[in-house]
Amino acid sequence: MSPSVEIVEVVGRLPYASNATLLARDADEGLWVYKPDQGESPLWDFPFQTLSRREVISYEVSAAMGLEIIPLTLEADGLHGPGSAQRFLDEDVDFDPRPWFENELEPSLWPFAVFDIVANNADRKVGHLLREAGTGRVWGIDQGLTFHPMDKLRTVLWGFAGQAIPADLLASVERLAGALEAGLADRVMTLLGEAETDALIHRVRSLLATRTHPMPPTHRPAVPWPMW
Repeated sequence: MSPSVEIVEVVGRLPYASNATLLARDADEGLWVYKPDQGESPLWDFPFQTLSRREVISYEVSAAMGLEIIPLTLEADGLHGPGSAQRFLDEDVDFDPRPWFENELEPSLWPFAVFDIVANNADRKVGHLLREAGTGRVWGIDQGLTFHPMDKLRTVLWGFAGQAIPADLLASVERLAGALEAGLADRVMTLLGEAETDALIHRVRSLLATRTHPMPPTHRPAVPWPMW
């Protein structure tokens, strides 16, 4: 059985989110960002009430890659029904990632870029990169718009386009390929379905073949709006 968390108290609602995003506690007083399925707004291109599962799979895929760039994210149940719960980050509110995008991209963003290719992230905004107070670690949040079967990559990280993937991150993609064969593909199938699973496997194989960050598309928007 996959790990999960039981939400026992909602502390409040986090602002500026298009879906219900709640600060909540578990029975051990741990703080989580709880996203119940029933608070999700319908989208034209993603199946309704699947975004929480995409958040969970995003964490599991990043963990299989050994990246440690997404906070612990589990399936959740609680006061407002099933959904996802992500470990709450004590955000460093003084951190401004925008200078990392002014000229050449900050090289430490490479793991996020490679994850986004694999996950087919349709919404990598600058504001989805948070630095944790105390540790100084940068984390990626809001991975709900991921793992679509069709090409949806929209990201602010196109500064790496056309560049060779760093060797350590190619090794991470190879680890993911092994994890998919060892059972992770079954997990993706259970939570998201056959089309999403097949597309993920195809993206992993393609990236290992090209070993290069793709170029931005010209037939559709390549950057999310707003990008911040």
